[in-house]
Amino acid sequence: MSATGHDYAITRTLDAPVEKVWAAWTDTESYGRWASAEEVVLDVRPGGAWSSVMVIPGGARIPLTGSYTEVVPNERLVMGMNVPGRDEPVLMALDLTPDGDRTKITLSQTFDRAEDRDQSEQGSNMLLDGLTRFLAAA
Repeated sequence: MSATGHDYAITRTLDAPVEKVWAAWTDTESYGRWASAEEVVLDVRPGGAWSSVMVIPGGARIPLTGSYTEVVPNERLVMGMNVPGRDEPVLMALDLTPDGDRTKITLSQTFDRAEDRDQSEQGSNMLLDGLTRFLAAA
């Protein structure tokens, strides 16, 4: 546990160059396909808004909104997600490191409660599983 709360970091190495991984996260059509999202809007710039409707196993639809706080193409993307009942968005950092024709990707977040961290970590693993499948099929 960090001094500010409960955090996690998931790191994987993907079989795709960093530019392809970046495009998968920042291209509306690509993101919708691998993230099981519909109605995707991505304005990838600092202060730009994003929104989507996540379709989770079982068919439930969860609308999500937020904005980008940091954008460094092919390196770092920090996204804030609006959460009902919270004054400040929950931030998620995506860091990319080239490894030849592969990419090391790290997703990280910090939460006030362990339960929130655990739920988000599970969701992030599902996202990375979908991204891995998408990149393998591309």
